[in-house]
Amino acid sequence: MTTADGARIFYKDWGEGRPVVLSHGWPLNADSWEAQQLFLAHNGFRAIAHDRRGHGRSDQTWHGNAMDTYADDLAALVDALDLREVTLVGFSTGGGEVARYVGRHGTSRVAQVVLVSAVPPFMLRTDDNPDGVPGEVFDDLRAGSLADRSQLYRDLADGPFFGNDRPGAAVSQGIRDAFWRQGLEAGHHNAYECVAAFSATDFRADLDAFDVPTLVIHGDDDQVVPIDVGGRASAARIAHAELIVYPDAPHGITDTHKQRLSDDLLAFLRSL
Repeated sequence: MTTADGARIFYKDWGEGRPVVLSHGWPLNADSWEAQQLFLAHNGFRAIAHDRRGHGRSDQTWHGNAMDTYADDLAALVDALDLREVTLVGFSTGGGEVARYVGRHGTSRVAQVVLVSAVPPFMLRTDDNPDGVPGEVFDDLRAGSLADRSQLYRDLADGPFFGNDRPGAAVSQGIRDAFWRQGLEAGHHNAYECVAAFSATDFRADLDAFDVPTLVIHGDDDQVVPIDVGGRASAARIAHAELIVYPDAPHGITDTHKQRLSDDLLAFLRSL
């Protein structure tokens, strides 16, 4: 699919039925959704996952590495495939993309929304968001990316992303390697700029525009997007949202809790 500014967006379109669009996290791509995408496609839904611009197999544009553009690209994909009654599912940064889509494009084509380990309402600590994450955390991510991007992704995968730094954790080498591989497929400049997009974008007004059934799923041991900053705050802000908390679960529940997440997504989809 080609956007209005000429960026080519790669997507995978599996199965038949009511459409579900899956938006991935940083610095990953659509492959990070493959367990849930395959499961939903096997259970009567049309599951679509795309690589955000600058990530995976999509074009590495110099400009447009910001949440407004990500949301407009998602809208272009939804329009190009003429999707209706779609369920939008966003993981981590993808949750911000979905929230900004609703804020900018409304819900005329949307039936449901799911936020998974998602960055809204607003990650960055500011005067009017005192419970947010200190800016130094994101400065360290950018510095690590410039110093040794490959090792940064290794450290995230081996540590906080999947909770592999917790006592008794046993996250497979394969899962951790997949994170590293997908990260390095993103453009260096794109991934660097995306840190600001997911951390410093304020989604509070976007969440106020939600007017469709919304499910929020978050692990209560998320070291990347703490649940009080993300899931609990989003569920409290979105009218009539349902919150499911995974006890002791890390950020990367698409892999560590893939069957439970798949089952919860399917149940929510079938509730419509």
